[in-house]
Amino acid sequence: MPNQAVPSQAVPSQCQHSEFGLIARYFTPSPPGSDAGVALGVGDDCTLLLPAAGQQLAVSVDTSVAGVHYPADAPAEAVGHRALAVSLSDLAAMGARARWCLMALTLEEADDAWLEGFSRGFRDLAEASGTALVGGDVTRGATAIGVTVMGEVAPEAALTRHGGRPGDLVAVTGALGGGAGGLALWQRGERDPSHPLLLRYLRPQPRLAAGEALRGLATAAIDISDGLLADLGHLLERSGVGATLDPAALPLAEGLVEALGEEGACQAALAGGDDYELLLALPAERLDEARTRLAALGLPLTVIGRLEAEPGLRGVAMPSRSGWQHFLAAGSEGAGGAT
Repeated sequence: MPNQAVPSQAVPSQCQHSEFGLIARYFTPSPPGSDAGVALGVGDDCTLLLPAAGQQLAVSVDTSVAGVHYPADAPAEAVGHRALAVSLSDLAAMGARARWCLMALTLEEADDAWLEGFSRGFRDLAEASGTALVGGDVTRGATAIGVTVMGEVAPEAALTRHGGRPGDLVAVTGALGGGAGGLALWQRGERDPSHPLLLRYLRPQPRLAAGEALRGLATAAIDISDGLLADLGHLLERSGVGATLDPAALPLAEGLVEALGEEGACQAALAGGDDYELLLALPAERLDEARTRLAALGLPLTVIGRLEAEPGLRGVAMPSRSGWQHFLAAGSEGAGGAT
């Protein structure tokens, strides 16, 4: 965010809807504490960061586009939360500790009520996850939100997609299908903000603490953003292995069967996307320890299959669409997102 930003406590009324006024009013946080690792934050041409000694920097970027990654009429606070959550999920999949983020916000118009809700949703998750907003940009155009996140992880400790070995268990955190189920309900007109499936879709929870807890136990990991089968396919390809899944073992999100029926719920869990749970490979002898660590976080870990030397995926019938791919599918509103 540029160096012309005006301090948030003194924004002239004529600047409220200028780029710099918007930054000052909604996206200039209080000065970070001494432990935030920020030598220079919002207000200059670059931010200056201080990674902890001996740590590697994990960096990821995601773009959220209205009508593609979330419904254009979704609550502003949920949009702000979700825009940050989907990027933080990538740090979780690497076992990295979240530290900082940048945001590039493009808006068709500057609506104060929308911006107030959006910034609140973004800020609340940033504070809850220990992520400092340290810069970015605001511009005018078709509504889109680009979020870059940065985290830290010790050398050789990061979880990656390429460490899976034949014989490893395939496991997932939490429950599956809630993202797709929530989208389906939204498209049917459901607007109850407390509905468990809508919460899963509009306000996903990045599994940051789980990712850190699984370091040293999991041999490979990926977050489930594009659908279980699609993301497992990425892990299998990178690890050079195959797998057999047990569909009956899939942990389904609360209310999913009631909303979609048994077959629809299974398909949502396999191919729906937007779950942001962690999918991992894990040696059988480490399962009990992994479950113990996650239980301390109130999070279950469910075994759904096993890695094998023979390439390919067995045990499930591949659906017609096994995951979201932007350039191979029509723009189904709110469906899926980029990893």
